[in-house]
Amino acid sequence: MTDADPVSWLMIEPGWKVVDTSGDEVAHVDDVVGDEERDIFSGLNVSTSLFGHSRFVPAEHVSEITPDRVRIDVAVDELAEHRP
Repeated sequence: MTDADPVSWLMIEPGWKVVDTSGDEVAHVDDVVGDEERDIFSGLNVSTSLFGHSRFVPAEHVSEITPDRVRIDVAVDELAEHRP
């Protein structure tokens, strides 16, 4: 856990760090997938490297959102490729 207070999924921006359960940085947010009008968060597209394929993190695997950082509860290499 971090010392920062949790924030809404609506605050997530491209470039935010994605960390695993141990706090190691494993990716960066490419974009947020959801419906802002209905407040439905579907997940995130994330990249593990500058030239790597984007991976989709379903919302149920996002365990914590704090300013500039998203914690996930699954290994990035286990995730499906980019979801439009």
